[in-house]
Amino acid sequence: MIRCIGILTSGGDCPGLNAAIRGIAKAAIQRHGMEVVGIRDGFRGLVENRVQRLDTQSLSNVLTLGGTILGTSRDKPNKMLMGDQVLDMTAVAVANARSHGIECLVCLGGNGTQKNAHHLQRAGGLDVLTLPKTIDNDVHGTDVSFGFDTAMTIAAEAIDRLHTTATSHDRIIVVEVMGNSAGWLALGAGLAAGADVILIPEIPYDLHVVKDYLLERQRRYGKRFSIVVVAEGALTREQAAAARLNRKNGAPKVEAAPGSDDELHGRRLVHESLATSLARQLQALTGTDARVTALGHVQRGGGPTPADRLLCTRLGVKAADLLAEGVVNVMTAVRGTEIVPVPLERVAGRKQTVPAGHPWLHAARSVGTCLGVADADLQA
Repeated sequence: MIRCIGILTSGGDCPGLNAAIRGIAKAAIQRHGMEVVGIRDGFRGLVENRVQRLDTQSLSNVLTLGGTILGTSRDKPNKMLMGDQVLDMTAVAVANARSHGIECLVCLGGNGTQKNAHHLQRAGGLDVLTLPKTIDNDVHGTDVSFGFDTAMTIAAEAIDRLHTTATSHDRIIVVEVMGNSAGWLALGAGLAAGADVILIPEIPYDLHVVKDYLLERQRRYGKRFSIVVVAEGALTREQAAAARLNRKNGAPKVEAAPGSDDELHGRRLVHESLATSLARQLQALTGTDARVTALGHVQRGGGPTPADRLLCTRLGVKAADLLAEGVVNVMTAVRGTEIVPVPLERVAGRKQTVPAGHPWLHAARSVGTCLGVADADLQA
């Protein structure tokens, strides 16, 4: 029987974190008599020994709140910036957890958090349990991650509003949504809001296919406006081919050092954004006025939808029940209608992208949505 657990939230903030914290902690305290330690600001808070005791009183009125009452950070325990040095603080993190009597560390986060938790278990011998959190829905091993439904709802509602201004002014509006390597958010929100074009990282697009589609909308249907939804990580065919060639040739991946100017003022801030570049090119090719809306962090803000609140509560309660049974080093995952444990080693280091032939892609094609390539190429 596990008597004391720690809870931390790591990575980007996400709707539903507080609901998940509440689900785990209340079930652990009230159902299983456990002690719960909240850790501030992710793995950095664990290294810096910043903790707080969680009880039922501290969990009141957090179910609907956005953000995280524990705070979060993107720090990695084995590559943490301490002063002007990047150090492996794994041993310190584990020692601090032990000093508070924590027998299992519950980590709420996305792909990076799954890897960091797995590292603490393998390298530090600290038992862990994780919950899948991300608006991108790209955590491997689960049908859905919490936060996704809320972000998709926010994006779809924004696209709904952009429809009215696009029709009023006969414009192309390019809407950029989050999704660096997975297109679930762009595809789901785009489908739900009736976008005309949806571009996702999994399907490198041909700019001229998009241009021809928009011109055909004008010619055949008299549509002088269009909504183009693009995931931030979408690539043209040429860009995707160049990226494959670089990987084949073993070109090193360039990563900014923690705390460096490149990290603080990265390429997205000093170079033309994807959405702006796409809008500029489509305006030139079609002769239709184009505008850009980048939803950015608004997709991660605010309170969770009822669907996410329910999911977070179920994931949290299942996590507490597993801990009471002594089941550790797993992620609680959604499989159909059930919440099941998945070994963390099967999750860490992997991503869930939109597979070819997914029903959402079939639905998009069936209602005439352009995915940036010819139908024959998509089928291939």
